[in-house]
Amino acid sequence: MFYERLLTPVDEEAPRRVLRLRELRLGDVADPEFDAFARDLAQVTGTPFAMVNFIDEQRQFFAGLYVAPGVEAVSGGGEPIEMGREMARDHGWCPHVVVRRLPLVLDDVCDYPRFAGNPVVDTIGIRSYMGAPLIDRCGVALGTICVVDREPRPWGRPGLELIKARAAEMVELIHRREDLATG
Repeated sequence: MFYERLLTPVDEEAPRRVLRLRELRLGDVADPEFDAFARDLAQVTGTPFAMVNFIDEQRQFFAGLYVAPGVEAVSGGGEPIEMGREMARDHGWCPHVVVRRLPLVLDDVCDYPRFAGNPVVDTIGIRSYMGAPLIDRCGVALGTICVVDREPRPWGRPGLELIKARAAEMVELIHRREDLATG
């Protein structure tokens, strides 16, 4: 039964999200503006990794990605691995954020049995996570913004408020782009 708790939650909204992402032309290509947003988010939080993440039915796509200079993603065996822009839908914590439609702050993922068994803990050595959903004007949770670290982090209420505010900024950016495109 322990294994069942580790499964990614059922995502009833995925088909609607996929249509909305296509409509917005998001989730398939790297975006320099989203990369800059991720870089700024990592700098503000002092983390080595930050993402703007869109989730479809099969995968997560980091349209915005920042990995701090000199920081390598390494496997559990210590070998460097490429930090790509795609990840399986059942890896990480962002799918939980999207389904719950609420921010998730994990000071130390190992303190939470449900999340400690996630593949990114062993694959990349992630120990802390903070993410918030990107809910657009149509009420669709498009994805998340998030930061992760290899060290436990005491995010606290300031971290929660920061990630929520930055998610609101990203949603406004998406809305501005949509307005310009339909203008």
